[in-house]
Amino acid sequence: MDGAIFFDLDGTLTDPKVGIVRSIHHAIERLGLECSGTDDLTWCIGPPLLDSLTALVGSALAPVALQHYRERFSEYGWKENNPYPGVVDALQQLADSGRELHVATSKPSVFAAKIICHFQLDQYFSRVFGSELDGTRSDKGDLLRFAVSELSLTGQATMVGDRMHDVVGAKKNQMRSVGVTYGYGSREELEVAGADAIADSPDQLVSELA
Repeated sequence: MDGAIFFDLDGTLTDPKVGIVRSIHHAIERLGLECSGTDDLTWCIGPPLLDSLTALVGSALAPVALQHYRERFSEYGWKENNPYPGVVDALQQLADSGRELHVATSKPSVFAAKIICHFQLDQYFSRVFGSELDGTRSDKGDLLRFAVSELSLTGQATMVGDRMHDVVGAKKNQMRSVGVTYGYGSREELEVAGADAIADSPDQLVSELA
């Protein structure tokens, strides 16, 4: 199958749980709030972070929490992260086949680019598309619309991700969507969102994208 492929970052290329959870705890503590009941914060991985912080601390405190989160994440959290086993091999196979690969993440592009370079994944991607620090293009649909325009794409493109936001964003832009279950979204979540295909591993992902 021809066409550009866009990859989500968190939960699709790399496992960011440690850095994100520790940085959220830091933010909550800096607000003087208790961290009880926030041990399992995997539901915060994938959606726009401000939305998740709003759910945790309320709309009035969420912007301040985001500032505290970035205090820690910008120094430590972005490195507390690892590529999923098999991802590098999958990217190499796709690159060798001549596919055009890009990253499309709700994470601010300044952090996304650092992570991609840190793990030497930049050799596989032509562009890294992320949100702005002020929240612009944190919605996956808006982000993909911007990316398609920037790249002047005309053919069928594919979005790969682990959460419903990736699937919904793809649909808004008439893209094919492939969900992955090794990240933080469930098969049920991806099916309900209407994923065109679902892969349980990077190897299966290559087969779905072939």
